[in-house]
Parts: sequence; structure tokens; C-alpha cells
Amino acid sequence: MKFELNQEKPIFLQIAEGIEDGILTDVFPEGGQIPSITDFSVNYKINPATALKGINLLVDEEILFKKRGVGMFVSEGAVRKLKIKRQDQFYNNYIGKLIEEAKRLGFTSEDIIAMIERGFAQ
Repeated sequence: MKFELNQEKPIFLQIAEGIEDGILTDVFPEGGQIPSITDFSVNYKINPATALKGINLLVDEEILFKKRGVGMFVSEGAVRKLKIKRQDQFYNNYIGKLIEEAKRLGFTSEDIIAMIERGFAQ
């Protein structure tokens, strides 16, 4: 799995989100092993502590777990947890803001639904 790092957000968050994306797309299946901290630091030319910080975020959320001396693995139920997390983020980052702006512009919920349906039809 390879993803592009950018300047928009901290690298450790990008590492965590990249792993999350890999889990959601089954690149890293539940029960499967993820690349090592060293692999991340070498492949992305980053400090190992930065990679570890991103991975530890997912350990804290119980998305990943460590097998001492073996590596990091995807927890059972990780996909479900990530979908719930991402759905909440989607609502907070997009839908909530959309509704606020729609109210300011005087749109009804029917207007917004029609626009969304038009977007899906395109």
C-alpha cells in the first residue's frame, strides 16, 4: 500500500488514515499484519517516532493490536469501528456544514435531497 503524504495535516495523522483506508479496502484484513514501523519510516522517509505515533493512535482506538516480537495486527471488528468513526466524521465534516449553509440560503430538506439525487445521477 502506498499513499502520498502532503502538508495539509500532520504526517502521523496521514499514516493513521492511510492504514485505516487499507483496512476499509481490505488491503489489511482483520487479523492480518500491517507493515512495520521501519517499513513506514523507510518507504515514506519519515522519522520512526512519527510512524509510531500514527500507529499508536489506532492501537488506542483498538483498531490495531501488538503481538510482542511479531508486529502490529488489525483487530477483529476494526472495519465496523472504522465505518462508524468515518460515518460520524462524514456527518460532522460535510453534512452538518451543508445543513447550516442550506438553512442560511433558505433551502428545504427536499431541495437538498433533490440536489444530492441529481449529483448521484451524474
